[in-house]
Amino acid sequence: MMTNHSQTKKLLAPSLEARDLCMQFGHNIALDKLNFKVNKGEIFCLLGQNGAGKTTTINIFLGLLNPTSGIALINDESVLNHKNVSQQLAYIPEVVQLYGNLSGIENLNFFSRLAGQQYSISQLESLLSQANLQKGAHHQALSKYSKGMRQKVGIAIAVAKDASFILMDEPTSGLDPKA
Repeated sequence: MMTNHSQTKKLLAPSLEARDLCMQFGHNIALDKLNFKVNKGEIFCLLGQNGAGKTTTINIFLGLLNPTSGIALINDESVLNHKNVSQQLAYIPEVVQLYGNLSGIENLNFFSRLAGQQYSISQLESLLSQANLQKGAHHQALSKYSKGMRQKVGIAIAVAKDASFILMDEPTSGLDPKA
């Protein structure tokens, strides 16, 4: 069977999918048959009260938890068997843990290199600016940053990784409404 280029491209588009995902901690059901599919470039939000399973879902996709049942997929492959989960996903936790003695640009450079990316100083500055971190802070020690400023560096780190998907846990935590 022959397929045209656009059909092939569509079949190969990266996706993140939950199929009947369940997670139980003792008698507490954190997830009960969660289903969704997100394609690269789409924005998808999990909204719910505390304890609704949002962070649990993220932790399953990151491979930190094994679901009680169901399956979490990246590009139609189970995250449990996926050898390149860390290359496909970038993660921004609620509390971004960075090195306070390094500047924003030094943190970004360090974590980008860990992810196998190498950027020039001007490219790093551009990534921080895209995350709305004021230019005057780029070269200041992170210990002087507010929580929102640290969050912006975390966002820049996730974008710099150039992963197919960015998972964010409470991404607006510490950010002002404009940011």
